[in-house]
Amino acid sequence: MPSPLKWAYYQYVGAAMSVLSRYPVGTNVYERDWDALVILDTCRVDALREVAPEYDFVEDVDAIWSVGSASAEWIAQTFTERYRSDVEQTALVSANAFTERVLRNREFPETGRGISFTNWQTLRPEDFDYVDQPWKYADPPPVGLTLPRPVTERAISVGRERDPERLVVHYEQPHHPFTARAIAEGRETLEPWEGEPFEYLKNGGDYERVWDAYLDNLRWVLDEVELLLENLDANRVVLSADHGNAYGEWGMYMHRYAVPVPEVRRVPWAETTAVDERTFEPTLVPPEREAETDTDEHLRQLGYLQ
Repeated sequence: MPSPLKWAYYQYVGAAMSVLSRYPVGTNVYERDWDALVILDTCRVDALREVAPEYDFVEDVDAIWSVGSASAEWIAQTFTERYRSDVEQTALVSANAFTERVLRNREFPETGRGISFTNWQTLRPEDFDYVDQPWKYADPPPVGLTLPRPVTERAISVGRERDPERLVVHYEQPHHPFTARAIAEGRETLEPWEGEPFEYLKNGGDYERVWDAYLDNLRWVLDEVELLLENLDANRVVLSADHGNAYGEWGMYMHRYAVPVPEVRRVPWAETTAVDERTFEPTLVPPEREAETDTDEHLRQLGYLQ
């Protein structure tokens, strides 16, 4: 039995999704022009602006209001019947397990949460030009979630081999756990501010430690984006996010469904370009049939399941 507070939140999610599934709020990415869209999971506008001077390909960082405040909500609201013709020309390379859970399994944000009367118009994997999920078959990382390199490899291969009209590349980073420093140092254990940053903050932890670890994860994935841009032909590439993260703003931590907190709902929109200079040759190839992977365990590592 959920606590009274959690029960109230579940009722809110059920009611909110009943409305938002019919009348989404925010800017759908298909309303903008792009050839390749790079999704940096949980990337905040202020975070990308802070590290932008370190990367030549990140210049002006604008912002849009996302159609979701969590990955499942963003996926459900982005790839919809209204944009079928665009989705049919889209190749999706995703490290996020909600791709499977929402698009294929039809487990929407309100699943198991309160009373709802939703009317989702979300498309299915077979409605895309191609869907590739490296998190299912890439070698597991020493700690944390799917590494960014398998995603980069598959995005490069898909771009070269299929040359889709639109390419969406959904990285898991900078989403917690913040493993960039641990992997660089060869550690298989995480500090509290790396592994459980929001519990750490709630218990009075040092905000700067968490923020620095978050930026390390962001730099880690941006290094991979730099490699991607050298090995992909796309006139207009956009760096954005499905949603951001709250670090105590408005009394909220992490990100939750259907919340209007600006730090969660406002996401970056930074345009750049890509030219395939053939500086990298991918070796990762998906199996003929993607390996069965424990989706719940993947989401548990992301902090969505207990």
